[in-house]
Amino acid sequence: MSSETIPHTGSRSLDTRQKRTVSTRASALADRLEQGAQALATLASTLTDAQWQMRVSARDGRKIGVVVHHVASVYPVEIQLAQVLADGKPIVDVTVDDVNNMNADHAQSHDGVTKAETLDLLRRNSAVAAATIRALSDEELDRAAPASLYFDAPITCQFMLEDHAVRHSYHHLARIRAALKA
Repeated sequence: MSSETIPHTGSRSLDTRQKRTVSTRASALADRLEQGAQALATLASTLTDAQWQMRVSARDGRKIGVVVHHVASVYPVEIQLAQVLADGKPIVDVTVDDVNNMNADHAQSHDGVTKAETLDLLRRNSAVAAATIRALSDEELDRAAPASLYFDAPITCQFMLEDHAVRHSYHHLARIRAALKA
């Protein structure tokens, strides 16, 4: 899975969907995603070059800058998976091992990522992700289908969004703050 930009796939067009009334739930999810991305960007923008190069933890091994870039770069994948569920289709052939491999490949290929390009990607991808979330209806948020990432348990689009795209920046922000305090 590529993760640089969010594709507008399926039968739904973002422009068409924005013409209808925005769901309060979808708007709240998008607001939370934007708040988390902004908090991560705010912290990242204050990091020194040495802090940008620090490892998040011995266990993780990734540099702080790489982790910030990781959050920015996976919004498209996270949103794409949620859109599959919004369409009522199952998520197939995506496992924890696939995610771990994607993360390892990302860390290796983006080891020297700059703060400027990372903050730009975070800003762009979080804005598109939030707009895509706002375009979802309550009915789409409530749709559930089996998801291979959850051992084929049926999950809703909203759960996928909350557990991935919305939570992601908060999760890594906490880990980065802990690394900086250590």
